[in-house]
Amino acid sequence: MTAPRIGTVMWPMQSWPEAGETWRRAEECGFDTAWVYDHTAWRGTTPWYDAFTTLAAAAAVTSRVRLGTLVTSPNFRHPVPTAHAIKTVDHISGGRLTVGIGAGGTARTSDAGILGGPEWTARERADRFAEWVELLDLVLRGPETTFEGAHYCAREVVSEPGCVQRPRVPFVIAGNGPRGMRLAARYGTVWVTNGSKDGAAPEDAVRDQLAALREACEAEGRDPGDLRHLLLTGFTDEPWIESADAFDDLAGRYAELGITDIALHWPRPGTPWEADMKVFEAVGAAHATER
Repeated sequence: MTAPRIGTVMWPMQSWPEAGETWRRAEECGFDTAWVYDHTAWRGTTPWYDAFTTLAAAAAVTSRVRLGTLVTSPNFRHPVPTAHAIKTVDHISGGRLTVGIGAGGTARTSDAGILGGPEWTARERADRFAEWVELLDLVLRGPETTFEGAHYCAREVVSEPGCVQRPRVPFVIAGNGPRGMRLAARYGTVWVTNGSKDGAAPEDAVRDQLAALREACEAEGRDPGDLRHLLLTGFTDEPWIESADAFDDLAGRYAELGITDIALHWPRPGTPWEADMKVFEAVGAAHATER
């Protein structure tokens, strides 16, 4: 059994250059990946800086750690300008970008609310998600894209010079329902879950989700072993950063289920993501040594 890759979710709340020091520290801690939520705000938190601008700056002050969004959604972005930002950050980072994509939430609880307009139904969010991913994939692969969808369009979009990573940057797809899992099987390099499902115990939820994901891969004619599985921690009551031993125990149990990647939130005092920084750094360093 291979040890999971360990990443951290950063908080885009610091002004530069203080934020740059935090991103450099994440790399120095030994984390494989450093992610950022892509929102205009998060649960009423301010300040909250733009994800792709932050990633471009982070790419300029780091050299090894992979960078990414966790996740971008159709709530307030169109695939064409998003693809333009993605290509730019991939070049600045030297091919270290991964893009997470999800369906987003309702207008009242998400970035879509600030744009006005009617609230999307669950069906419309799912439809937009599928179309958004399809168009983003086409534009990033290029060389030229014209697309007429029910929700998104593109006219003769030229993709050159394209991404550093070919045929495009990797996608991390967030989706626990049948349609989301089919999208992950069709387009994803990684599938992501936060381990919660209808009040089920987290490990049981992940076990069930991975079984459903295998079925989705088989339906798409894809080898389930080609898809990595990322667990975004911090949304259950599991003591991930209580101690290094607690982390190792949980990471081992989830690795046995099939989790290949784990993301921990950067410690944030006074929030549910508060943690002992010494423990957090020790986890990053220990698992960097294993790789």
